[in-house]
Amino acid sequence: MSISSESIDIKGLNPLHSPDDSTSSALGAPLASAEHRQLAILGDAPAFTEALLVGRPNISNRDAFLTRIETMLDSRQFTNMGPMVQHFETRVAEISEQRHAIATCNATVGLELAVSALGMSGEVIVPSFTFIASTHALWRQGIRPIFCDIDPATHCLDPEKVRAAITPQTTGILGVSLWGNYAGEAELRKIADDHGLAFLLDSAHSFGCMEARGGLDERCHAEVFSFHATKCLHALEGGAIVTSDDELAERLRLMVNFGFSGEDRVTYLGTNGKMSEASAAMGLTSLEAKDEVFAHNRENFLTYAKGLAPIPGIRLLTRNPNSAHNFQYIVAEVDAETTGISRNDIVSALRLENVLARRYFHPSCHRMEPYRSLFPDAGQVLPETEAVSDRVMVLPNGLAVQPPDIDILTSRIAAIVARGPEVRAALENCTDPRLPEFSS
Repeated sequence: MSISSESIDIKGLNPLHSPDDSTSSALGAPLASAEHRQLAILGDAPAFTEALLVGRPNISNRDAFLTRIETMLDSRQFTNMGPMVQHFETRVAEISEQRHAIATCNATVGLELAVSALGMSGEVIVPSFTFIASTHALWRQGIRPIFCDIDPATHCLDPEKVRAAITPQTTGILGVSLWGNYAGEAELRKIADDHGLAFLLDSAHSFGCMEARGGLDERCHAEVFSFHATKCLHALEGGAIVTSDDELAERLRLMVNFGFSGEDRVTYLGTNGKMSEASAAMGLTSLEAKDEVFAHNRENFLTYAKGLAPIPGIRLLTRNPNSAHNFQYIVAEVDAETTGISRNDIVSALRLENVLARRYFHPSCHRMEPYRSLFPDAGQVLPETEAVSDRVMVLPNGLAVQPPDIDILTSRIAAIVARGPEVRAALENCTDPRLPEFSS
C-alpha cells in the first residue's frame, strides 16, 4: 500500500501557509481554552510521565526479528554479504524502483562511497540546511562544499541558486530530499546533465517516498537512504545506495568491501562498508511493517494538522502532491512575530512537559566546525537557510506516539503561545537541568 498525500484533504494547509480563521474553527478547538492552559514551566504537572522523542526507534514484529537472528546464528554467517543482506538489498531496490541497491553499514559511509564512485572532486554544491553528514561526506574526501541556499517553501535546494553557483571547479550536486520531499529533483538533474555534473541525492529521510517521476534514467545518478535506528524503517544501524546505473552499481559493490574483486585481488579504493546480517534481519522485519508504520505516521500527521491549525504563527510543512510518503517528520515553523514567543522558547518549555522537540537543522552546516572557520562568510549568500533554521521545530512521531498524545501535546503548544510573556519570564529564571543549553 502506498500512502499518498493526495488523499489528505486539510483545507488551508498548503506548504508553509497558515490557515485562515475559518479553517481554525473548523479544524480544532479554540486556542488554549481555560481548561487546557496548564503548563509545567508555570508550575503544573508535566503533560507526560514518559518522554516523547523525535525518532524513538520503532519496534515491529519481535518474533520475526528473533527468528531471523536464530537463523543467522545457526548459519554462522554474520557478515560478508549473507543471504539476509542480499534479500534486504532486493527489497530496497524493488521499493525504491531502482535496479540496484547496495547495503551499507550506515548512510554516512554510503554517501562517502557514492561521492567517490561518482568521481566527485574539486567543488560540489550542497545545501547547508541538512544534517552535518551531508557536508562531512564531501570534506573528508578533500572536496570543497559550496553551500547553496534553499527554497523556503520546500526546504530543499533552490535550483536557480544552484545554477548560479556552478563554476569551472564544480563536479557535482549533492541534493537532499529533506523531510522526504523530492522538490526540484527533475530540474536539478537537468542542470547536472547540462553541465556534465554528477547528481547524488542524500535521501536519509526519504525511504518509501516517491514523486511522480519519469523513467529510471530521469532520476539522480545515485541515492542514499538511511536505516538508522531513528528512522521509521530501520536496520538498527544501516544504509543503502540505490542506482539504475549498472556500471556504477558494480563499482560500488567492490568499494563497499575494500575494493576486492576476487579472493585476493583489489581493484578499487574501498572500505569496510558492509551491512551485517543482524542489521539486515531488523531491516527485513521493518520492511514487512512498512504499510503499518506509514499509515500510523500519516494518522499522526493528520492529528498534528488538526491540533496546530488554530495556533497563530505555527505553520505545518505539508507534503508535496502526487507522492507516496512515509510521514516520518512532523515539521513546523514558528513565526515569532506572530506567536510572540520564539521557537527556542517553545522547544525549551516543551522539555519540561517531557516532550523532546528538536531544532532541526540549527545551526546549519556552515555555522558548524570546521566550516564556520573555513568559510566565515558563507552565510552572506544563505538568507533563506538562516531564516528557516531559526523557525523550524520538529515534533515527536512514530509508533510510540499516539493521536491522543498529540492532542495533549498540541494543546500544550497552544497554551505556551497563549501565555507567551509568562513562559518567557519563567524560562529566564528557570534552572531545571532538563532545559536545553540554548534555553533563556
